[in-house]
Amino acid sequence: MIVKTVGKLNVELPSDREIVMTREFNAPRELVFEALTTPALLKQWFRQPGSELTVCEFEARKGGKYRYVWKFGAMEMGMSGELTDFKAPERMASTEKFDTAWYPGDATSSIVLTEKNGKTLLTLSVRYDSKATRDMVLQTPMAEGVSRGYDSLEEFLAKGNAK
Repeated sequence: MIVKTVGKLNVELPSDREIVMTREFNAPRELVFEALTTPALLKQWFRQPGSELTVCEFEARKGGKYRYVWKFGAMEMGMSGELTDFKAPERMASTEKFDTAWYPGDATSSIVLTEKNGKTLLTLSVRYDSKATRDMVLQTPMAEGVSRGYDSLEEFLAKGNAK
């Protein structure tokens, strides 16, 4: 059941510890997957207005590591993790750790891409250590940030930047 819609992003709560967000893109899944996993492409779209992705490392394989650092004026926010599953262009899963934790405990996330008639449904699932943490995250503007990020991805894909 959808509990919230932010722009074109639907937010659901399938269990006590999960947040699932879905968004459709007017592009084949190979292009969406490439934009999600190629550092040179991520640096072009994976940011919020007024920010810059200054560090973007992504080892596109199971067991690979990733690291992102965003700069917002004088402030920086970094996150990193390890890919626990990776099957191009269908899915990937990873651990998630922010340099400065903004929620207690750990989280894991997965992205599944499903294509139908040239359009791709992206399903992002995030699993937290507890219901309390999941509920705390729901009270933050996280969904709004994810929605803005996917708006940026949509604009990037519409310009034909991923090939």
